[in-house]
Amino acid sequence: MEKTMIEQEITKILDRNKICSLATIEGNKPKQRYMVLFNEGLSLHLATDLRTHKVEELKNNPNISLLLGYEIGGTKDSLEIEGTCSISTNDSLKEKVWNDDLKEWFDGPKDPNYGILDVHITRILYQEKGGKQREWIA
Repeated sequence: MEKTMIEQEITKILDRNKICSLATIEGNKPKQRYMVLFNEGLSLHLATDLRTHKVEELKNNPNISLLLGYEIGGTKDSLEIEGTCSISTNDSLKEKVWNDDLKEWFDGPKDPNYGILDVHITRILYQEKGGKQREWIA
């Protein structure tokens, strides 16, 4: 029961925060960039150009970290998500994630350079705006 309540709270935060910071490993150093987050519950996806450095980094080391929701002063719930990431060119997943905002970078969901980073969550640290922390483990 408790796990379900935490999952519901985490999902609400994911639904309200569509920009996240994605950290990958380049060589032996972390590298971060902002990404647009797509979620259905705890199912997380990031649209990407398959020709980018992050795709190469993930092929070499699939470990990732996502940060989202923080505001100065701790006035907002935040999430630290750990996991791995696979690169998908699955047509149905590309269609599901596609939206018109992606037209700036891709010709459409069938664009051969358009791919999806499929996040496999292993751990989430959920920090409430009051400072209380809770952990969710897959």
